[in-house]
Amino acid sequence: EFTVVMGPSGSGKSTMLNLMGGLDRPTSGRVMVTGKDTAGLSSSSLSRLRLNNIGFVFQAYNLIPVLTAYENAEYILMLQGMPAARRKEIVLGLLKTVGLEGMENRFPRELSGGQQQRVAIARAIAAEPELVLADEPTANLDSKTSASLLDLMMDLNRKKDVTFLFSTHDPEVMDRARRVIRLRDGRIEEDIKH
Repeated sequence: EFTVVMGPSGSGKSTMLNLMGGLDRPTSGRVMVTGKDTAGLSSSSLSRLRLNNIGFVFQAYNLIPVLTAYENAEYILMLQGMPAARRKEIVLGLLKTVGLEGMENRFPRELSGGQQQRVAIARAIAAEPELVLADEPTANLDSKTSASLLDLMMDLNRKKDVTFLFSTHDPEVMDRARRVIRLRDGRIEEDIKH
């Protein structure tokens, strides 16, 4: 799916993403991700699920400050044990796609907010996870870069069956979404498929 979750502040958007990503555990009910009930998984199983199946794009970027743009984007692939030559090919291609060619060796403090967000997006999609959870992924990007990244994500969605779930207020993301879920006070108020 290519889905947007929207709603006013406090409606439960971030909580929903955190539950789906296994960052928070539900107090009741079930959260099924890639066919697994996250509530029943051990901490190590949950970590493996996140490493191999879920990509995250946080509004606060969450880049590792002592790693370069290249190293931040490469990090998940390295944890997965991918060979260095293949990692290099993927990461350099992604950094070029997100408009950071030539900035591979810059640290997060040397990048603008929008550039840091591009690194975060490259890191999230590098391993082609089954699910990408994105909290305001285009918030700090200019319209051209935003459109380019959305095209890339839509292409991954179509060709690689990667599901994208966005929490956003960006009209461009909402226009491209095939499903819009509107939350209010922790409940689904509306679920529209296009």
